[in-house]
Amino acid sequence: MSGETHAGVLSLSDDEDDFEDDEEPLPELSGTLCKWTNYLHGWQDRYIVLKDSTISYYKSEDETAFGCRGAVSVLKAHVSPHQFDECRFDVSVNDSVWYLRASNPEERQTWIDAIELHKQQADSTYGSENSLRRHGSMLSLTSGASLSQASSSSFKRGRGLKEKLAEMETFRDILCRQIDTLQSYFDSCASAVTHGMVHELASEHDDLDDDLDSPHNATTHDVHSLKLEDLRGRDLASILQQHGGHSVDFKGEALTFKATTAGSIVTLSHCIELMGQREESFKRRLDREIEKRKKFEEAYKALMSDRNKKVILGGPDYEEGPHCLITEDEFYDAVDATLDKLEKEEEKKKKLDAPSKPELATSLSTEHPFYKEVDEVVSNHLRRLLTEVKEPKEDWMCIVDQGDLKVFKRELEENGVPLDPMKAVCTVKGITGHEVCHYFWAFDTRMEWEATLEASRVVEWLSDDTFISNNIIKRVWPASQRDACFWSHMRHISKSNDEGPDSWIVVNYSCEHDDCPPTKYVRITMNVALICETIIEPPADGNITRDNISCKITYTADVNPGGWAPASVLRAVYKREYPKFLRRFTSFVEEKTQGKGIMF
Repeated sequence: MSGETHAGVLSLSDDEDDFEDDEEPLPELSGTLCKWTNYLHGWQDRYIVLKDSTISYYKSEDETAFGCRGAVSVLKAHVSPHQFDECRFDVSVNDSVWYLRASNPEERQTWIDAIELHKQQADSTYGSENSLRRHGSMLSLTSGASLSQASSSSFKRGRGLKEKLAEMETFRDILCRQIDTLQSYFDSCASAVTHGMVHELASEHDDLDDDLDSPHNATTHDVHSLKLEDLRGRDLASILQQHGGHSVDFKGEALTFKATTAGSIVTLSHCIELMGQREESFKRRLDREIEKRKKFEEAYKALMSDRNKKVILGGPDYEEGPHCLITEDEFYDAVDATLDKLEKEEEKKKKLDAPSKPELATSLSTEHPFYKEVDEVVSNHLRRLLTEVKEPKEDWMCIVDQGDLKVFKRELEENGVPLDPMKAVCTVKGITGHEVCHYFWAFDTRMEWEATLEASRVVEWLSDDTFISNNIIKRVWPASQRDACFWSHMRHISKSNDEGPDSWIVVNYSCEHDDCPPTKYVRITMNVALICETIIEPPADGNITRDNISCKITYTADVNPGGWAPASVLRAVYKREYPKFLRRFTSFVEEKTQGKGIMF
């Protein structure tokens, strides 16, 4: 080895402690899932976003800029896959439950795994800012000693306390071997001085040159094991010459010893630091476990206290009534959504078992028990039509104005139930008043245009122009289901003069009948009239076609819905449904009369 001195170099590199696993970034997940609306509207597509340990939903992906419609923290959320539906999973927080449905089981599992991962990360204090990072070290020693070079090559990059302890073991082995080397050297020197034979061995020096050229003939470890009293002069001369030839190694070993001890001290300091940090880590884990225990105890107490207070959606508290727990907005949303659904449903039920219409064309007899009531109600409607001015009075409020269609109302309540009289006026080209009244009155076509009916039947035919009917209206949750029993009468209005328009009227008026007693449904009472006037613009030449006729329709309705429902909800429904009803019905009449002869 050369006589140049190499100072030991100590380098430390950062690494993570093996106590904590490397943290992966939380995945952000978004996509369109089906969400149950809690109404008969059923499943609706909603855009769901899982980000920053929060799951939120939007009506669609295009509306994310307008804010979410709802959000919950996954920290307190419970995710449960459905027992039978492979695509459904529920996310619940306290008494709030999101019912979600993926397109396939794989997508459902992806969402569940992502939510659970966010939940675990949110529940841990080892976040991106609070995670406990450790610093490992790698000790590299460089010295002039061959033994030190061999030892330093065995050092590996350590990550934690175990690795640092292994480094300490390596340093200990290096130090022991260095001490053995130095100790053998000093023992040899001490032995030579003790026997005083150094000067006597000079003459024998030349004879030993050949044997001592190789360092393998007497190792330092063998010299150290000799007993001082057994040493011979010739052996001592050999030992002295051997160690004298390695005087430079002594300096290198001293430097290596110094570097090794310095590395040992640094590694030991690092171990002490790791142990201190480990103690802090265990303390944090203990605090976290204590906090989790408190949360579980509180949750357990809350569950035990609410065990007998489980709310069942659709129960009596969520039905129509003065103490209904549903807000007016939710009530209207439910009604609104159900009406949309009812419009799209194909009518599947028709009443087949109904009384037959009288064969003879006879009007209602004056002796009939219903004659007086029918005649009085119809006369009142005609009198009101003739006496009222063209524009409604000031107490009438226009709630819909769609050009040729206008709807008016007067607000009226009785015992908290809205009884608002409604009036609609519109003009339709291509059909006559007789045709409109015929299809409005005809029982056999009623189910074709009246989408809100679940069933309809004729209770009794009073005459060829009057019958008693029972309608069962489809239920619109959360409102109670309703029915109506009424007589329906159609009449041709005599002209006051030859130039007046040809007019027809149909009146539906509530009544009682033995074959239609009140049952489980809430009974509606009503007084509805449809008055139609045919306006003809004769052509210059030729026959009258549908292009020359139009019909002015006046529709009045005084309806008591029965039961109890929020007034604001009913009025909002009326405002929405009356125009749609007239549009739908008149379109039905136009389709039915297309290609047929004109019914004047």
